[in-house]
Amino acid sequence: MSDIFKTIESSLKELLASAVKIFPALLTAVIVLFLTRYMAQLAQRVASKAGKTAFRSHSIQLLLEKTAYVMTWVIGVVFAGVLAFPGLDLGDIIATLGLGSVAIGFAFQDIIKNFFAGILLLLQEPFSIDDQIIIDSFEGTVEKINFRTTQIRTYKGEQILIPNANVFTSAVQVQTAYPSRRTDLGVGVDYNTPLEDTAELLQRTIEQLDGVLPSPTPEIDLVGFGDSSIDFIVRYWTEPQQGQVRRIQTKAIIAIKKAFDKADISIPYPIRTLYYYNQDHYNDYMPTNENSNNRKLSKV
Repeated sequence: MSDIFKTIESSLKELLASAVKIFPALLTAVIVLFLTRYMAQLAQRVASKAGKTAFRSHSIQLLLEKTAYVMTWVIGVVFAGVLAFPGLDLGDIIATLGLGSVAIGFAFQDIIKNFFAGILLLLQEPFSIDDQIIIDSFEGTVEKINFRTTQIRTYKGEQILIPNANVFTSAVQVQTAYPSRRTDLGVGVDYNTPLEDTAELLQRTIEQLDGVLPSPTPEIDLVGFGDSSIDFIVRYWTEPQQGQVRRIQTKAIIAIKKAFDKADISIPYPIRTLYYYNQDHYNDYMPTNENSNNRKLSKV
């Protein structure tokens, strides 16, 4: 029994001695990891300044910042591992990283997929920060492209986080990709209205509206005969931001209504024609011969 206690005692002493030996190395590795955190932030700030100097594209600047941040952490973690386990050589580290990357790839494939999709979005730059886009049912202004998600702010002030892989594989409508954007505004007039004069009035009204761009020139199209009106489409161009488009559309509706009132042009209400018949003489539930007799009597 005493031999067992002696064996346990000697094992504990050996473990304690080993712990005492590796404690300085572990402490140094922990300090290196804390320093790596600050070095990564410093590298990100330096990369940000360098990117703003060297590149005009905001997306490339973000990519440079993220690359500097990630690479600093990778170097710091590897260096801390070497300090914590001095017996490891470069080949062991590379082999460990290789096996670890396979395991991490299977465990975090969704995160890795979104990470690389984010890098491709920054490189290809289908849209930029502050662009207004529509992805599926989400619409708003791009605020950030993070490691995993693209962050947009809706026009209602809500924050939407969309996985980068979804953004990369979905159809994206970039509303601010070009310096101008067209609005199609429908308006109907009474059938008795002179169409050529109305088209000229609409052309003058929309061209004089503040905020409507002179080029491309606004166009007035007749598009069809409605149930109670003849329908025009007023096509004009404004700056592409959603707020500007919305404000100019409100001004256009007010200006057109004022011009129509002044010219005595009416925008008709829906019109329906109703026909009435005598249900005593025309009853669908009566036999056929009785219906025919009733029709004859009604004619008499």
